[in-house]
Amino acid sequence: MKNITTIKSFLMAFLLLGLMACDNDDPEPVNEEELITTVRVTFTPSGGGSAIVATFQDLDGEGGNAPVITNPTLAANTTYSVSVEFLNESETPTEDITEEVEEEAEEHQVFFVAASGLNFTYAYNDEDGNGKPLGLMGTATTGDASNGTLTVLLIHEPNKSASGVSAGDPTNAGGEEDVRVNFSATIQ
Repeated sequence: MKNITTIKSFLMAFLLLGLMACDNDDPEPVNEEELITTVRVTFTPSGGGSAIVATFQDLDGEGGNAPVITNPTLAANTTYSVSVEFLNESETPTEDITEEVEEEAEEHQVFFVAASGLNFTYAYNDEDGNGKPLGLMGTATTGDASNGTLTVLLIHEPNKSASGVSAGDPTNAGGEEDVRVNFSATIQ
């Protein structure tokens, strides 16, 4: 009887150790996506003049009320200094997501994509700690008069070494879109 009790105790201890070893999976930390309600792009003419501010604001997030968009009208054949801000205005006080993007520069990149014949190019003026582009500051150059879509895109964890990504082409970037805004831009 003593041997059976010893064997049962031994088996119970062995079973408990086995279960504890299986339950040693720590959950991976979740990178909580920030809510971005507002995107503000400021175009300041290099030769002087008033800044043009394009804004996208959707305080209630996707669905619900339509976003309020102020589309940019830029001068033809002009160079602009560009700055981009990302905000969460559903918080009080407003949360400046731009600060987080700067702090995690290696994990983010802003893209400016001109489509539909818009004569617009963008060059990066800032970079992450690895010398790869970030895109919160840059230079925009307009060509002749045109109209089209200007997409501003913030991608989290892009592959900045992929073909074309460092030059501003998001096609091979991968990662996840934090926000995508389509402005109807006019160059005149």
